Amino acid sequence: MDYVIIGNSAAAVGAVEGIRQVDREGRITVISDEPYHTYSRPLISYWLAGKVTADKMIYRDEKFYETNNVQPLLGKRVCEINFEGRKVRLEDGSAVSYDRLLIATGGKPIVPPVAGLDKKGVYSFIKFDDVKAIKSAVAAGKRKAVVIGAGLIGLKAAEALNRLGADVNVVELANRILPAILDEEAGQMVQGYLEEAGIKFSLNNTVTEVSGDNAVSGVTLKDGTFAECEMLIVAIGVNPNIGLAEGSLSVNRGILVNEKMETSLPGIYAAGDVSEGFDVVYGTNRVLPLLPNAYLQGETAGRSMAGAETVFDGGLAMNAIGFGDLPMLTAGIVKPDTEEFEVLVDSAPETRTYRKIVLKDNRIMGYILLNKIDRAGILTGLIREKADVTPFKDRLLKYGFGYIDFPESERKSRLSGGVA
Repeated sequence: MDYVIIGNSAAAVGAVEGIRQVDREGRITVISDEPYHTYSRPLISYWLAGKVTADKMIYRDEKFYETNNVQPLLGKRVCEINFEGRKVRLEDGSAVSYDRLLIATGGKPIVPPVAGLDKKGVYSFIKFDDVKAIKSAVAAGKRKAVVIGAGLIGLKAAEALNRLGADVNVVELANRILPAILDEEAGQMVQGYLEEAGIKFSLNNTVTEVSGDNAVSGVTLKDGTFAECEMLIVAIGVNPNIGLAEGSLSVNRGILVNEKMETSLPGIYAAGDVSEGFDVVYGTNRVLPLLPNAYLQGETAGRSMAGAETVFDGGLAMNAIGFGDLPMLTAGIVKPDTEEFEVLVDSAPETRTYRKIVLKDNRIMGYILLNKIDRAGILTGLIREKADVTPFKDRLLKYGFGYIDFPESERKSRLSGGVA
């Protein structure tokens, strides 16, 4: 059996390990347009900030390919998939045949329709080469930066640049930072923390024009403000990188897959940020752009490709992140927009401590934990189980909430693994 995997990040690693759980002999080829050994993408901001070295970024050890009998084709770009002929064609003119194919091409940066983004000094913040170029610019004396986007990617870029001594201004179209995972109150707390560190924000705003001859020299914002900069980081977010699938596979925002991670064509699979996996909170398939979900989807795809009966039982949008000494965890629905939800909140702005739990029919649908994040795993478990929390709902916001707060019979059952 010939397995081909396009991509070399978490989903690809999961697929390799999933295949090898079932099939030790089949040939596996991993193709990636990046020249690097598999690495953890969330760590690129830490590398830029000098918190980790390149050898600490690898997602699996240096012998990963050798141990799993994988042929890595790194620094090679796939330009076309011949689904009928079962061949993957590369830009260098070569082709690789497959019996089973996994598309794990991840996401690509969202580029706003603003003229001038092709100037020197404009960067994305998705891949290792992006941050290498930014670090070189900082080393060359570039110190004024504008970051478009106050989501996870943009803020980690801003934090890293701030740590390197750059003057950073973050521009965000929404009315708060981290709009996808925080509400207004929590967003204000985190924004205040980052402002104290020296990062500036311009909310309800966006870049309308990029100035400079060959290199960026500044940007004009929607409100007319002009901001000088020598670096412009475009970090609005990512879209599933579905280019290789369009016209041949069923595609929505991402590539559509079933519970085995198989696409609309037999023998063709997709996993990670390029696909739409089952979301246990929303009860439907959605893009779940998170590393743990990508790995599990990849592992499911790999086992399925090798013939094992395996299903992806679902993931949820969950983020564990921190800025300096301010940690946060968020999951599921955090800002409900209908009255069918119940919201519990405990807020202490003076210590930037915030706990919010979103319920529907006495079942947890999401939460925000800021600063004090212990016992979050229990809340996540209750989301996955769709557990009725009525018996202990009044204690969910208590610091230190845990199994001790469950009814005795349920507590004993959980602690004994469900064995009476």
